[in-house]
Amino acid sequence: MTEFSSISSFHEALYAGKTTCEATVRLYLARIAESRHLNAYLEVFEEEALERAQALDARIRKGEQPGKLAGVVIGIKDVICYKGHRVTAASRILEGFTSLYSATAVERLLEEGAVIIGRLNCDEFAMGSTNENSAYGKVLNALDNTRVPGGSSGGSAVAVQAGLCQVSLGSDTGGSVRQPADFCGIIGLKPTYGRISRHGLIAYASSFDQIGIFGSNIADVAQVLQVVAGPDAYDSTASQREVPDYQIDFQGNKTRKFAYLKDALHHEGLDPEMREGYESFFEQLKAEGHSVTGVNFDYLDYVVAAYYVLTTAEASSNLSRFDGVKYGYRTPEKGLDLTDFYKKSRSEGFGKEVKRRILLGTFVLSAGYYDAYFTKAQQVRRLVVERMRHILSEYDAILLPTVPSTAFRIGEKMDDPIAMYLADIYTVLANLTGVPAISVPLRQHSNGMPYGIQIITREFDEGNLLQIANSVLQEQQVN
Repeated sequence: MTEFSSISSFHEALYAGKTTCEATVRLYLARIAESRHLNAYLEVFEEEALERAQALDARIRKGEQPGKLAGVVIGIKDVICYKGHRVTAASRILEGFTSLYSATAVERLLEEGAVIIGRLNCDEFAMGSTNENSAYGKVLNALDNTRVPGGSSGGSAVAVQAGLCQVSLGSDTGGSVRQPADFCGIIGLKPTYGRISRHGLIAYASSFDQIGIFGSNIADVAQVLQVVAGPDAYDSTASQREVPDYQIDFQGNKTRKFAYLKDALHHEGLDPEMREGYESFFEQLKAEGHSVTGVNFDYLDYVVAAYYVLTTAEASSNLSRFDGVKYGYRTPEKGLDLTDFYKKSRSEGFGKEVKRRILLGTFVLSAGYYDAYFTKAQQVRRLVVERMRHILSEYDAILLPTVPSTAFRIGEKMDDPIAMYLADIYTVLANLTGVPAISVPLRQHSNGMPYGIQIITREFDEGNLLQIANSVLQEQQVN
């Protein structure tokens, strides 16, 4: 069985009778088995995936085309529900829980013939930037097993990076798709807030969360987005806008107006070698006829603080449902009154980072501090939204680093949560403002690890975003 470089090349061979869905699934199952040490998958749906592949093959032999994603092998992050399958958000609090329904995104994948091969490891409740917060062990970066893959969607990123599926789904609340994509040298897309339904996505911070897509090429990411995007009666925040055709010609050489944030490029936290790489790339774009202009963004030092105040407040509310009574983990200790029962179940079920964020969120929502923190953070969010809209009204896209450094060493930042949070400085902008953003590989650092560039466009302008991203990738290949 030969690996195919894209969904389209796989389908070309599939419908020409040169391969089968079953052979493809067996290839990925073998690879997953060989790569268990990476800990990317929490569970592999081996029998089910093979049965589904065989059924798809039978339909193809009859001359049918069973969907736009027929036979495409996909992994899903362990915060996305799949009916009849376990979903734990990588937390003990949901250990053994089986989902009663499927996320809308999952249903749409299945309707188009995709094969969901397993659920992927992540930081607990999508809270983390290294995938070291999972109750089921850390995920390893396939390029360097001493380094983290990024988070919270680390398993989803490594599954694509290591060739353990063709594409994968993650979730992005503050960079949890783009940051691990950067660390792993692949593509990670966070669409506009509301472009993909959140129905069936376990909530962290509801006004920030968005399902995202990992892939090894832009065409695959665009094809999956085409399938999963669109209105949903089960999610009132899902946009009612018609989904445009993302299956566009990526070969255009359109001249564009780019902005970069001077405050981001010259921030003291950015790795100097990476800064040089970005400056070199901007000069390359100018030489090709594009306009690249530095603009001021005075709120950069406030975005991380505002993000963590607002997301932890929403998490405090969203995670209150996990109480040990209705489902999930409950303390085995007997003879407790109701208050102590809640305390014990939640203290034992949640991990350290989740508890930290719940406590912080509860604090900023408390009567004495609500205006000082939560209200002030909402005001900062409004200022950031207005500034971003102003910039994007004058430019085709914003270019900025995805993260300040390449992948951390395992354990490097676990004892310093503030340093960990500050690593989100460039990615939280898109979540605060709801705009689409993508991270694509750019260069290789002298330490041997890849780093990417983040591209941001206007709301619901994913078609333009994907075109620009594809152009960037092609230009890097040529140079």
